[in-house]
Amino acid sequence: MTTRIAAALVAIVSLYGNLTANDRPNIIVIVADDLGFSDVGFNGCKEIPTPHLDELAQSGIVFDSGYASHPYCSPSRAGLLTGRYQQRFGHECNPGFSDDGSSDGLPLSETLLSTLLQDNGYQTSCIGKWHLGDDPIFWPNERGFDEWFGFSGGGMSYWGDTGNKSPEHGVLRNGEVVAKSELSYLTDDFSSEAVSFVERNQSNPFFMYLAYNAPHAPDQVTREHLKKTEHIEYGGRAVYGAMVAAMDEGIGRVTAKLKELNLRDNTLIFFYSDNGGRTEHAINFPYRGHKGMLFEGGIRVPFCVSWPAQIQGDQRYDNPITALDIFPTALAAAEVETPESMQLDGVNLLPFLKHNDQHDDETKPHQTLFWRYAVGNDHFGYAVRDGDHKLVYSVYKSKHLLFDIAHDPWEREDLSATKPAMVKKLVTKYEKWQQEMMPPRWLDPHGPNVKKEEQKRQAAVDAASRGDQ
Repeated sequence: MTTRIAAALVAIVSLYGNLTANDRPNIIVIVADDLGFSDVGFNGCKEIPTPHLDELAQSGIVFDSGYASHPYCSPSRAGLLTGRYQQRFGHECNPGFSDDGSSDGLPLSETLLSTLLQDNGYQTSCIGKWHLGDDPIFWPNERGFDEWFGFSGGGMSYWGDTGNKSPEHGVLRNGEVVAKSELSYLTDDFSSEAVSFVERNQSNPFFMYLAYNAPHAPDQVTREHLKKTEHIEYGGRAVYGAMVAAMDEGIGRVTAKLKELNLRDNTLIFFYSDNGGRTEHAINFPYRGHKGMLFEGGIRVPFCVSWPAQIQGDQRYDNPITALDIFPTALAAAEVETPESMQLDGVNLLPFLKHNDQHDDETKPHQTLFWRYAVGNDHFGYAVRDGDHKLVYSVYKSKHLLFDIAHDPWEREDLSATKPAMVKKLVTKYEKWQQEMMPPRWLDPHGPNVKKEEQKRQAAVDAASRGDQ
């Protein structure tokens, strides 16, 4: 992106050698839920206080073109934890319960990052939102995590209420129901659990997957956290901002504990949002669209990495990277071999972060990235980014759109009519990629809802042009 000054990224020391157990880095992956691109200070937000995330970003590298691998929740997480396009194994939609009483979830045939690290001596913990299967066979304790504190579904009251659902749909500790009396506010509870895990495992290399449900709906936050956004006059934005600020405060508690225990320098921390910002109250400026869309606002997310002992901080990196890269990068940092049988789509970022020329095509992590969401078993919305060109087949618009991301990252100028050869080239790339994927194992309401959203937009535009609003 030509308007950003992309700094050189320099690793301080070689990342490859025979590490002892005590030398191996701790690894933390922190996931926000539906966070807007411009809702963190390191991406320019002035309304919502995120001092701890800003400090984390300052200590490492901000990915200006960091992408989620899917525009909404569960499939994005499936890609993150497997390092593979989720379409390879049919996890293309949010899971739910089937008509026969069974449930859907991340296929047991897939090997997770947690399993490989656990098998190689890491103590592993999953904290927060899971959303990869409600059935116990899919739960974190069965997928490489020694400890689990969180909930299995996609949404949850921040006070721990389960409503009409059974207690098993609430907060669990290693599969056992946690009494509501033991909970306060989930964002704070998850942060406290993370601090406790770090303290209890300070002598062992550990992997922590800290998956906040903030700032996903419902919009609930404590009065104490609301003090952080008293200056925001619009009530909905103030509440959303306080939810983000609460998460930021919790992340600060975790990094403070790492510093107290002299662990921070050798802890590799990734932070990103599972997809673009939600439709209400989040801001994806300057990008087009939001969660659920394949425009930049639906997939380009706040994304940074920090490892003070190995990577020079205060840097920004503009070449496209994806959450799929977290898996092989974490394995490389831990010196864990990737099984030959695994077909990873992510790449180890560490060598690229040492290179000093971001505009050399040979030193870019990815030439081409793909996205797809299911509308039906054989009907998909999709996007391809190849170099600086991006093709979107929008189910919302029922057409192909072509953009030059280098000069128009805001996707305002559709070039499909003037560059038909490029459209054909990217469609061909997509079709070849799709041949390696499988149909979705199950569907969700996203497909039918995309049409409704476009209809609502058109109705609002028509009403305004008639003077009805």
